[in-house]
Amino acid sequence: MPVNFTPPVPEQLLPIEGVTLGVAEAGIKKPGRRDLLVIRLNEGAKVAGVFTQNDFCAAPVIIAKEHLLNVDASYPVCALVVNTGNANAGTGEGGIADARATCLETARLLGCDSRQVLPFSTGVIMEPLPLGRVLAGLPAAVADLKAENWFIASQAIMTTDIVPKAVSKQITLDGTTVTITGIAKGSGMIRPHMATMLSYIATDAALSQPLLQEIVSHAAENSFNRITVDGDTSTNDAFILIATGQAGNSAITAKESAEFALLQEGITEVAAQLAQAIVRDGEGATKFITIQVERGETPDECRKAAYAIAHSPLVKTAFFASDPNLGRILAAIGYAGIDGLNVNKLQLYLDNVLVAENGGRAPDYLEKDGQRVMKQSEITVRVVLNRGQASATVWTCDLSYDYVKINADYRS
Repeated sequence: MPVNFTPPVPEQLLPIEGVTLGVAEAGIKKPGRRDLLVIRLNEGAKVAGVFTQNDFCAAPVIIAKEHLLNVDASYPVCALVVNTGNANAGTGEGGIADARATCLETARLLGCDSRQVLPFSTGVIMEPLPLGRVLAGLPAAVADLKAENWFIASQAIMTTDIVPKAVSKQITLDGTTVTITGIAKGSGMIRPHMATMLSYIATDAALSQPLLQEIVSHAAENSFNRITVDGDTSTNDAFILIATGQAGNSAITAKESAEFALLQEGITEVAAQLAQAIVRDGEGATKFITIQVERGETPDECRKAAYAIAHSPLVKTAFFASDPNLGRILAAIGYAGIDGLNVNKLQLYLDNVLVAENGGRAPDYLEKDGQRVMKQSEITVRVVLNRGQASATVWTCDLSYDYVKINADYRS
């Protein structure tokens, strides 16, 4: 089961004025499960996004980026359509045609232009999208459009996830209550270079398009770009932020304003909760691990050290076994590629236990103290480089037998 994670309660997920969601059972991979989602947006809603940096990106990513690039007053985004069970990645020109056909049929059902629809897919790579099933399922998804469907939408985008992931939050901007609600899916193939597998966050706040893009990039960088389950970057990653402008607040147009800072903080907090939920629900995870690298020269070198630790199979399996074989962490720091690193200056902690300093084992470190921390379901690894004032935090999980089983059987 997910590590110390309480699944969302449908009643706690707040609707966003101007957003409706509908789901259907299209039988894309398996019968009898929700696997198709349509998100309808009101006129005037603004949309921004960030996508995978994997060069072998999926067909829907290519089309969604193309459509977003050409958004203007004549062709605002009117809908998002998401399927699970098939990634439509590694499918060549046929995959592009299928993504376009999905947009065309969604647009026909909603009465808009196909260029106003953004497609998204997740699932098995290099298999043709069962387009007929997707198109046949769209009318039911459209017929199901409701403002309160956030919880079932979070279920409809799951693949190997054990639990759905969804968060709501309200903030006050200049005396006006603003609502933020988001969903995400992801459990494996998680080492995003922008976002997670898929995430959609909406707010009823009013703000300018450039500031919306600023917020989605900032939120991704401080949430989804700080997680890893297995070090693999998906072909289909997408993080979309929607602002409907229905809250009634004065439109935010200045990046320097207090309202912008508050909205950015609120959206980033929602994104961070969703990102951490993905790690807690990591495939086969039994431990949730926070890696903090402090006092580096630059944030980049801190991230290098943190990800070297988080991606090491030897480190991750040691955490699974609750084995304080902590030389593996020192080795990972050593190959992280930090120029001019003086290993005699750094300190390594497990929670508050000083493990290593001056290039080796700390004089007061006892194996039983390391083992006590390693047995916990939540662990913090602190690396103090003692060469500057920069820092970075990454969230990861252990690597268990079940991770291998899940991925060995993924297509069956």
